[in-house]
Parts: sequence; structure tokens; C-alpha cells
Amino acid sequence: MDLKGICVLSVILVVALIATTEGKTPPTKCQCKIAPRERKNCGHPGISAADCRKAGCCFNASVPGVPWCFTAKPKKVKKVCPADPRIRVNCGYPGITAKECTSRKCCFRAHPAGVPWCFYHRTVEEAC
Repeated sequence: MDLKGICVLSVILVVALIATTEGKTPPTKCQCKIAPRERKNCGHPGISAADCRKAGCCFNASVPGVPWCFTAKPKKVKKVCPADPRIRVNCGYPGITAKECTSRKCCFRAHPAGVPWCFYHRTVEEAC
């Protein structure tokens, strides 16, 4: 492989590494509600709270002898049918029946006029 090819591969590798380490969203309080003895280490010794959260992990230094920077629980999400008809995203076609719509695993509400009656669920995070 020539020098140009190595440089291109190096740039791609650096960009991929940056993309996987930046932009992680900090976990929610619900995701960090973990019994101290169940915590799984997520950072190096001495990691700051800010660096821990930047890595997408939870930080709590109130309990000695357990990891302070630890892996968050996965978000609990559920599918709901949107109550606001203005945010419905069409999942069917004009004249679709409720049975056909639900067989597509979509929501069906035959009101109001002028909006989709067969529409996609929305995914929302469940409360703690």
C-alpha cells in the first residue's frame, strides 16, 4: 500500500474514533438508579464526574468501595399512540380499515377529519 492509501485509512480511523467517543448523551437519573453493589465500572480510577458523564456513564461518589463511574441501565421506552392529531405520521392509505391498520402494527383513530387515521406509534421514555 502506498503512502497516500495509508494516510486516507489513518484519517478514516481517526474520524471513526472521534465519532464513537464524542456526542454521547449523558444518562438520565432513571438510568443511574442502580444499587451500589450492582454497579459495573465505566471509567478509570480518578475519572472526574464530567469526564464520566461525557463517556455516557453515571457518576455518584457517595458510596465508598464501589465504582463511582458506572454503566447506566438501558433506557426503558414504550410505544404510544400520539394524542395530538397534528403530529400523526401516516401508516396507511385512504380508506384503510382498523383491522388492516392494526395488522401493520400501527395506531388507528377514525377522527378528526383531515389527518391520518392510521398512523405510526411514537417511542417515549418511560418514567422511573
